[in-house]
This record gives sequence, structure tokens and C-alpha cells, in this order.
Amino acid sequence: MQVFVIKCKAAVAWEPNKPVVIEEIEVAPPQANEVRIKIVATAVCHSDLYHLFEGMNKDGFPTVLGHEAAGIVESVGPGVTEFQPGDKVIPIFLSQCQECHLCKNPKTNQTRIHQETMSAVESRFTCKGKRVLQFMGTSTFSEYTVVHQMAVAKIDPAAPLDKVCLVGCGISTGYGAAVNTAKVEPGSTCAVFGLGAVGLAAVMGCKAAGAKRIIAVDINPEKAEKAKVFGATDFVNPKDHDKPISEVLTEMTNGGVDYSVECVGNVQVMRSALESSAQGWGVSVIVGWTTLHDIAIQPIHLISGRTWKGSLFGGFKSKDGVPKMVKAYLDKKLKLDEFITHNMTLDQANDAIELMKNCKCIRAVMSVSPQ
Repeated sequence: MQVFVIKCKAAVAWEPNKPVVIEEIEVAPPQANEVRIKIVATAVCHSDLYHLFEGMNKDGFPTVLGHEAAGIVESVGPGVTEFQPGDKVIPIFLSQCQECHLCKNPKTNQTRIHQETMSAVESRFTCKGKRVLQFMGTSTFSEYTVVHQMAVAKIDPAAPLDKVCLVGCGISTGYGAAVNTAKVEPGSTCAVFGLGAVGLAAVMGCKAAGAKRIIAVDINPEKAEKAKVFGATDFVNPKDHDKPISEVLTEMTNGGVDYSVECVGNVQVMRSALESSAQGWGVSVIVGWTTLHDIAIQPIHLISGRTWKGSLFGGFKSKDGVPKMVKAYLDKKLKLDEFITHNMTLDQANDAIELMKNCKCIRAVMSVSPQ
């Protein structure tokens, strides 16, 4: 079957710290081991904003942002046997080749062939005669995108794409940080720092794991009620106290929490989360992303028995974990709808980005193409 270049609409970020522009782009046919996907729905995640407003590496532009999405396979390149046109799929920023020593090791979800840069030079996009870079291997703020088959998960055909798109990043990241990385135990006490979508998903994961007390921590008091929807038993605003939040939580829990999960991407919050965990056995997990600052701690915080861990994509092996998360949603064991505060269109990409930038949404889901 002959496959042609597709002309379609995309939100192009031409340069850092500037609004994206809705443009007509050309999407080349998939090459060997690649899949071209019609994106049905995509959400805005803070990682998109990080690249646009915080990282601002000029070598990473122009690009098409977006990495939390769901769609339908339009065509496949040579060598692709796992997918066929019509399959419902979720593209994933974290590949799983299923063959390297890392993929075969149950202790990690890393892979030897991971997308190391935010915007890769290899791309199937062009616009106005210029190559447009691929963002996190996915670039879903486009009606069509081309993704390596290692970074695509086939999902249940009954799944509503405008809901399960959230599984592609934020919800899996937070939920898995609690369940897979921290390994929260029944009857334990937990604290989650930062109540965006990732943090709320971590709260949900703590509840699913059987935690008896879940303390949600955020400087925005409006997050309190939302946190309770996902299982939080307490809400603490650091601004309401004249002492460090770690001291507040230590006093509340008679010595510190069993598990703390940091979902902000702020090195001071990472330290506070560690210091909030119980001396002797506390586990603290870093989820929030930043490359802008180093972190400093007192060695005694670890010498005294705490464990400090990091979590990428919630510890899920991507191609294996995503379909299971979708099934959990279909089986009503996982909340997704409750994260969606705004439904928009791709033409409103800048509005969606501003909502996220100003902390006015949990998740804004953009309709991109009709199913």
C-alpha cells in the first residue's frame, strides 16, 4: 500500500517563551519500525511548559509540543507487525524496546534506547520548508504524528480516547510513583507534595495501596477539596504555618510519614519531602522534573535510615503498563474523568497552555481529530 505525505494542522512552537502558532505542516510517511498516528485527543502537561518557558533551549525549536495523547493508527512503516491501521493507541515518551538488558530487568522501566533529548533532530515534520523537531519522541499537538513502534502502546478498542489520553504521562507517573516506586503499604501514612494532576494521581495511588492517612500538601487552598476526591484525608498549606513544612508533618504524624512523594519539580520541596519522612524507615520519592538546580541535603537524613528514590513514568514499563492502566479505568478501578477540568480544541492550544501556566486547571484536554 502506498503511503503519502499528509498535510494537517499542528501547534508549532517556533521559539521559546512565545505563543505556539497553528500552522499547516507536512507529516512524512512512517519509515522502518515507525507508526503514523491520527491524534484524537491530547492534554497539556507541565513538561510541555517546562520546555517552552523554563528549559528554553533554542536548539530545541521549532518543535511541536505534546506527549500526553491518544489516537488511531493511520499507517505503519516496514517491519511493523504489532500494529495495523485502525488500532487505538497511546504514544509514550518512554520507549520499551523489550530486547535490551534494561527492558529485560524487572527492577527498572528504563531502556537503552531512550529519547535523551526534549527535541530530537530526527523528525517527520516540516513546515514552510523548515524541519520541525520532534518533542519527546511524540509531538501530539498535531492532527498526525509519527512515532517509533517502541514508544506506542495498543489499548482496548472500547477505551474513550479523550479520557485515556491522560494515561500517557501524568496519571501513570503519579499513580505509579506511589504504587510501584514507593511501594506504599496498607495502613501506612503518606504525604504528597504538589497537587497538580501528577500529585493527585499519587494521592489516588496511595489510597489504592491501602494507606490509612494521606496528607496532601499544596500552597493553593483551592486544591483541598479536589485532593479529597482522590483519597486525601488531610490538607496542609505550608503558608499557614510559621515553621518548615517538614516540622509540621513530623509533629502531625509523631515522627514523620512512612512515604512522601514530591510532585513539584522544586529542589527545596524535594528536600522538605525527604525531611518529612520518618527517621529509620521513611521512603521519599522524587517525581517532579527539573534540570535547572542542584539539590543539597544533610547526609544524616539518609544515614539515619531514610530511603530517597526517583521515579520516571511511575516505574511502569511503558508498553506493558499503559494497557493495564487503561483496563483499570474501564474496570472503574482508576479515576480519569475527575482530572479533566477543561475540554478544548487544538485551535485553543495557547489558552490551554495559559491555564496550566497559571495553575487554573488540572488537565485541559484538547480535541484534535474526529475518531
